[in-house]
Amino acid sequence: MARKSKKQSHENHERWLVSYADFITLLFAFFVVMFASSQTDKGKAQQVSESVKRALEEGQIASVISGILGGTREDKGKGSGQMKGPGGVKAPPAASEKSGGVVVELLPAMEYLSKQLEAELKAGKMRISMQSRGLVVSFQEAAFFPSGQADIIPGAAEVVGKVAEVMRRLPNPVRLEGHTDSVPIKNDRFRSNWELSAARSIALMEMLTGRFAIDGRRISIAGYADNVPVEANDTEAGRARNRRVDIVVLNHVGLQAEPVAAAVAKPKAQH
Repeated sequence: MARKSKKQSHENHERWLVSYADFITLLFAFFVVMFASSQTDKGKAQQVSESVKRALEEGQIASVISGILGGTREDKGKGSGQMKGPGGVKAPPAASEKSGGVVVELLPAMEYLSKQLEAELKAGKMRISMQSRGLVVSFQEAAFFPSGQADIIPGAAEVVGKVAEVMRRLPNPVRLEGHTDSVPIKNDRFRSNWELSAARSIALMEMLTGRFAIDGRRISIAGYADNVPVEANDTEAGRARNRRVDIVVLNHVGLQAEPVAAAVAKPKAQH
């Protein structure tokens, strides 16, 4: 019985596309790395490198890299990987941008403030840090309040104004937190550290809303007395650090602990 001849398999002439696609992807990654290495911002270069690696693994290289190097695709080529602002630091986003009330990323604001308040930071009058709840700007008591009092020293207004400038440009809600050391206080005005810490937060709020026109609806007040120290209270240096008022520009994590206002119908205008 004659054997049936096997059908001759059809040769695939498009196999070269696989190798070509791999080559193009690697070439693109090479130019991205070259671009990153030419930047003076090492943090951005590291971010680009990590994003390229992640995008190659997930197949999303175009969208990830465009976000780092120039914002979104809707920017129509206007984005730039270069930092802008005073001293090469990116200025915080302006309030006029279409944020839609969305909480914005706070690292540019931290870099901007660190540059603007460089002298105060070196002198130990202030501290700036990025925490899980948001950007924290600490005003030390010795530089901003008389001992045992809640009236802001007049010369401190200029420094508060620099922070207010950044607050005005950001849509994020802000919490003002007063802190004291563990030494009990009792004078003609304040019966406890609770009252002193809350009063200092209120004094800062009044300056921000009255002198610098910050919307009070964005601000909340907290007084913690000596319950949230940043150092032990067994030394004078530690107690000095604990006496502070923190401006906390809240991020998404920080907002989770904030109460949400209920929708209330506005009263109809009287004619």
